[in-house]
Amino acid sequence: MYLDPAVSRSVKVLVVGHFAVGKTTFIGSISEIEPLQTEEEITEASEGLDDLSETPDKSTTTVAMDFGRLTLSDTLVLYLFGTPGQERFKEMWEGLSRGALGALVLVDPKRLHESFPVLDLVEQFGLTYAIGVNRFDGTPDYPLDEVREALNLTEETPVVHCDVRDEDSAAQSLITLVKHLMSTLG
Repeated sequence: MYLDPAVSRSVKVLVVGHFAVGKTTFIGSISEIEPLQTEEEITEASEGLDDLSETPDKSTTTVAMDFGRLTLSDTLVLYLFGTPGQERFKEMWEGLSRGALGALVLVDPKRLHESFPVLDLVEQFGLTYAIGVNRFDGTPDYPLDEVREALNLTEETPVVHCDVRDEDSAAQSLITLVKHLMSTLG
């Protein structure tokens, strides 16, 4: 699907989060084009590096990035770049963050402690962000104010529930980020 020639503006946004939080699924569910995914099989080489205890059925992982596109209006397109979630790939973040206006930080409410290194990187690169609390089967919906408090976020940081498998839910979290960017970037 080609981009309409009338599109004159583009915005780059990162979709970030810790390992196995749903970044690839998020971009796959919302992208209007077939997303670029750099998924590879998890091998024995990652033993001791990737904690699969909470996600025993996970068999692939992003090794470079995910990429998708979403046209927001006749003249504006949003480019989505998903980052790898493992610490060993954090060097990819520097390049991916260049030119990005902001980031949607996906978190798993059962593994919030894994979100702190991600938040550190987002803040290190000076990105405005919103939090999407991903819904996993069998996980209760934690009150958003409790998630905000647990992550030590300011009141200005948007926090929303998100089911990355559902296009409408993913879109709502992205809308939250875009509105937040518009309010902070003036």
